[in-house]
Amino acid sequence: MSNGQSNGQWYPPEWPDRIRALAAGELVPATPRRAATVLLLRDGAEGPAVHMLRRRASMAFAGGAYAYPGGGVDPRDEHPVRWAGPSREEWAARLGLTDPAQAQAVVCAAVRETYEEAGVLLAGETPDSVVGDTTGDAWEKDRAALVDRELSFADFLDRRGLVLRSDLLGAWARWITPEFEPRRYDTWFFVAALPAGQRTRNASTEADRTVWIRPADAAAGYDRGELTMMPPTISTLRGLERFGTAGEALAAAGERDLTPVLAQARLDGDELVLSWPGHDEFTKHIPAGGGS
Repeated sequence: MSNGQSNGQWYPPEWPDRIRALAAGELVPATPRRAATVLLLRDGAEGPAVHMLRRRASMAFAGGAYAYPGGGVDPRDEHPVRWAGPSREEWAARLGLTDPAQAQAVVCAAVRETYEEAGVLLAGETPDSVVGDTTGDAWEKDRAALVDRELSFADFLDRRGLVLRSDLLGAWARWITPEFEPRRYDTWFFVAALPAGQRTRNASTEADRTVWIRPADAAAGYDRGELTMMPPTISTLRGLERFGTAGEALAAAGERDLTPVLAQARLDGDELVLSWPGHDEFTKHIPAGGGS
């Protein structure tokens, strides 16, 4: 592997220098931008599969790494939106946010990005229905307008007479990009089941392939060094391995700990130690005088 790992842990070569600069007070941490990503699940004969995309190698951040559909919150995700499921106040309590509008924005971003990047829409004409096939020219025109930020998600739902089905999402985890990264995100991970009648497609300009893969198979590929992933991706995958159906995973989401995971770096003698609290498998020991 180009990252010098026996497994597929994504590890940029510039990290040691950036960690040293942060420790020396030469680097001011960027403020994390709120974001959401969705582990979309589909039941199969051998258990649920998860939808993953591979980021293009040319991407500035995590090029070549496998990830899930997702992205940053659009400020307009806080606009009043047609809504079904738990209240914004309930979502704020679950997500660890004090402002219900911010909680709505995170949930809205999860649903919007899943539609933008995978063509899957967690919305329906009534609070207990979900749209079916979302392919076709009219749908694609709206999706492209959302991607280009010409259309807000609230206006998109209004135009089509749809309500956002927040009850189809389960909050799963929360990870914050390390302080030494130039682009930082405060990301909530959600699980959702692929609605009946809908199908995924690679609608993302940031991905060069997509797969449906059993979490255990994806984790095995990572362990062999064949699939590159960032720590939150492989961690959430491992958390899904024990479930026999998408419904079981969704039912378990309410018990998941959403305490934010933030990597820590410290100088220990003649080496840098990079760790993710509570996730010992990702700890790295880096010679203080050199790179990876």
